[in-house]
Amino acid sequence: MLYIVATPIGNLSDITLRALDVLRSVDLIACEDTRHTLKLLNHYGINKPLTSYYEHNKLSKGEHLIKLLKEGKNIALVSDSGTPGISDPGFHIVKLALENDISVSPIPGASALAAALSVAGIPANRFVFEGFLPVKSGARKKKLLELSKPGKTIILYESPYRFLKLLDEVKEVFGDVEVTVCREITKKFEEIKKGPIDAVLAYYKANKTQATRGEFSVILNPASRD
Repeated sequence: MLYIVATPIGNLSDITLRALDVLRSVDLIACEDTRHTLKLLNHYGINKPLTSYYEHNKLSKGEHLIKLLKEGKNIALVSDSGTPGISDPGFHIVKLALENDISVSPIPGASALAAALSVAGIPANRFVFEGFLPVKSGARKKKLLELSKPGKTIILYESPYRFLKLLDEVKEVFGDVEVTVCREITKKFEEIKKGPIDAVLAYYKANKTQATRGEFSVILNPASRD
């Protein structure tokens, strides 16, 4: 059995009892960064073998994990934070498992996009999740132009290295749009800012420390321009 286990996106208390039971019971835990996952396991007194599974070894390690699963091993897949398969290579091992008639079971829990959307206070019956946009400015702006056409709520992830640049480009492409920024969500320095793009951009340009630390979920409400 392959278990897809959601883990905390910051606060270590945000893990389900079922997830802990699964992590204690499996033969092996596959994770993006063994050092990161070890902190979670140590916090809950879980002692299990770990193996790395990330973007650059997903092909070779994926085949190895499938071999172990075929031998009857139970494996849990976790990401550094949140639900595997969302903006990470988790989908690859799931696809391989399904192609090999191996049972896959989701162990739901934390997800940055769901957490951010829940506090945005905007319609969420229809939304577009794009994750991380392209690194290069030209490609990123092209994607924003594509996203500006439908009227659905849009959810993006961004690193502190490109966060301000992203807000500048959102303003250029979307104009006077309402945005919600969730920084370090569930963590000690959690911060949620909502308002017109001009106000949010002005705040972060005046508070560079907040703009250059942590991970960001950015929600755009194109309907606010109507």
